[in-house]
Amino acid sequence: MTPRSQGLIFALTAVSIFAIQDGISKHLGQAYPPVLVAMIRYWFFAAFVLALATRNPGGIKETAKSNRLVLQIIRGTLLVFQICISIYSFAYVGLAQTHTIFAASPLVVACLSVPLLGETVGWRRWLAIGVGLLGILLIIDPTHATFNSNIIIPIVCTVMFALYSVLTRMASRSDTSKTSFFYTGVAGAVAITFVGPFYWSNIAPEYWFWMAALCVTGMTGHYLLIRAFDVLDAVVVQPIFYLQTVLVCIIGTFIFKEVMSWNMIAGCIIVIGAGLFTILREAQLGKRRPPVQPPGSL
Repeated sequence: MTPRSQGLIFALTAVSIFAIQDGISKHLGQAYPPVLVAMIRYWFFAAFVLALATRNPGGIKETAKSNRLVLQIIRGTLLVFQICISIYSFAYVGLAQTHTIFAASPLVVACLSVPLLGETVGWRRWLAIGVGLLGILLIIDPTHATFNSNIIIPIVCTVMFALYSVLTRMASRSDTSKTSFFYTGVAGAVAITFVGPFYWSNIAPEYWFWMAALCVTGMTGHYLLIRAFDVLDAVVVQPIFYLQTVLVCIIGTFIFKEVMSWNMIAGCIIVIGAGLFTILREAQLGKRRPPVQPPGSL
């Protein structure tokens, strides 16, 4: 098996695990405060990040060195609270509807990269962004009589994750990916620990199994993703994340009995198509991006 084939297997397995993790997050988020679920999840994730840092040259001390420390702390803190809102969205808006909107993240990143990174977005990508926006409107279906204002929650999550992605690109100009990954876990864990204890509640024994499964899937998924990025360019791996959207929709439909309406399916197809075009167009222009986690993947 070639290294490229191994990398593709690692990436496909990672996004499949992340889809399962999102299903577990929904199950736990319906029973306990999302902030509590995110805090326990991040404690294990931070331990995983620290363990990886000890294996880097220079250990934790060298990995933690940052030229943009404040920026790293801000992006780590932003992501952990985006994860909290995501868990709430999985539980109360739905896995399928949340992830169909999450699929627009690359489009929002393209928009934010203009004012925040000074990048130039050509007319083709602006057209793709406009088409993607139409797809989002189709998913939301604002003209329907039963329009639910909760749909704003996954939209907020998508914008937050896109901002996190842009800040990650900004940090990559001066820090290594290992340093950014370190602060993703450690800064996030510290930030959520200031808030999470106020939401503490006793967890029933049967739910500790699912909590453990949530932590294990997170660490396993990230390990496989790191292995994938060792042999594949980010532009090859990023489109594979759309498989997570498909798998999550399947989990939501068949396990949690969510309903995928025709407008959600059509809108999701449009948004994914626009997102893929945006990613591939950036690749054609030679703009390699640092890897970022998919929404809800920690």
